[in-house]
Amino acid sequence: MAEVEILTLANHAEAINGLLYLSGAGWDVVTRAYPEGGLPAPHHFGIGVSVLVPWLEANRRHQLVILIESEDGGAPLMRAEGALEVGRPPGTPEGSDIRAVLAVDASIQFPAPGGYRLIAQVGPNQRTYPFRVVDQLQAPMRRAS
Repeated sequence: MAEVEILTLANHAEAINGLLYLSGAGWDVVTRAYPEGGLPAPHHFGIGVSVLVPWLEANRRHQLVILIESEDGGAPLMRAEGALEVGRPPGTPEGSDIRAVLAVDASIQFPAPGGYRLIAQVGPNQRTYPFRVVDQLQAPMRRAS
């Protein structure tokens, strides 16, 4: 069965010509800095995913679902889904797994600090990536005298 091999958060993610380009990847803490009395801005980030498809499942559609939800569950803050289909590249040894990479851009207004999780599912297989959101008040700007 197809499986999620890599799942990570990054400052920026792109998938181009079968390669996954990640910048500032692997973090697990989002720091929301905002002034006292203000609101935190939405957080923009990328999601990098690599899916391994077994040889015998190539040239078939696989449903991929990516979610972000609170560690307590509930309605997802983000949901992306689509069909994934990979072919067998010429010259690939018979029986080899075939890798497909994907990148997703996201911008989320997290409702509160706390624990969250990124989830990627392909068929019955799932991978989870936990992370935390923390708040940090910005010091008021001082005026020069």
